[in-house]
Amino acid sequence: MIPSLKRHEPLAFVLRYSVTAKIRSTKEAVCSTVCRMTTKPYYDPEVKAALEKQENLGTVNAETISGARASRLLRNEEVELSDDVERVDHLITGADGNEIRVRTHRCVDADSLQPALYWTHGGGYVLGSPEQDDDRFDRWCRRFDLVGAAVQYRLAPEHPYPAGLEDSYAGLKWLKDNGESLGVDVTRIGIGGPSAGGGLAAALALLVRDRGEFEIDYQLLIYPMIDDSRATETASWSVPIWNPESNHFGWSSYLGSLFESEDVPSYAAPSRELDLSGLPPTFIMTGSLDGFADEDIEYAKRLNHAGVSVELHVYPGAPHGFDGFAGQTAVARQARSDINAFLARMVG
Repeated sequence: MIPSLKRHEPLAFVLRYSVTAKIRSTKEAVCSTVCRMTTKPYYDPEVKAALEKQENLGTVNAETISGARASRLLRNEEVELSDDVERVDHLITGADGNEIRVRTHRCVDADSLQPALYWTHGGGYVLGSPEQDDDRFDRWCRRFDLVGAAVQYRLAPEHPYPAGLEDSYAGLKWLKDNGESLGVDVTRIGIGGPSAGGGLAAALALLVRDRGEFEIDYQLLIYPMIDDSRATETASWSVPIWNPESNHFGWSSYLGSLFESEDVPSYAAPSRELDLSGLPPTFIMTGSLDGFADEDIEYAKRLNHAGVSVELHVYPGAPHGFDGFAGQTAVARQARSDINAFLARMVG
């Protein structure tokens, strides 16, 4: 059993790996950095069976992006939502004079100021909308008595970096400035997101720290997409969800002319940040079969080295997005339990 952590206690690494760590010789250590994996990575059989029963996202590239976007929107319409939560779309003005939509979620019977979780949706920087997390906030608003706020940032490749990040910052600042009128305790706001949304949340935490206009309570990073180099071992794997070709397309779309250059700022790819000190308490989760596994584990290690309170969960045999498409599996239930435990500490 994992011991309960208080809000600002130090690192709690929670590695659910099916691997036993061993002390290796120098020769073995060197080999591990240059030898490619020769065996297939472990794939949770329950998750694999769940994925085989449904339509796969497939490879996302210039030819498939329109269809992938349309499919995602249709999937959102099929979700049955709760009448206990009110959803309101707010239109605000961004840094470029552009229109930004922020979708808020609040229990209809809420009668006092509540903490808020500001959310950046996933989709590889090229897909998605706030609606895809409506069911998530249906659960969280009722369970934790919080207000959700999800931003529709501009998508790449039509709008490369820094458009999405600046939209996300503008939405968060708007929530800080106007949240009380929405029932939000503006002194208690955390941020989070999955996949590219987790990458944006990580970048947003850096930007908030460096601009110094306000503070955030915590960051909840669900298999975040943070390393544009795509040079890790797991990034090369032919994984079931978000394969290397999709990852190449996502990063090249988001970075535009910066792609594969040495000029990529850490606000675009947070793994490039050299100084991770001063960031808020952090939750990071990934599956061991996720192409982002190595970069996420490394980011958690570096946060720990920088003195940040960080909690890391690695789920054996779980690919990208497993908690969504295989939500009824044991590993997905464990992931939701771990997220809920973290949120309970942050907002409790």
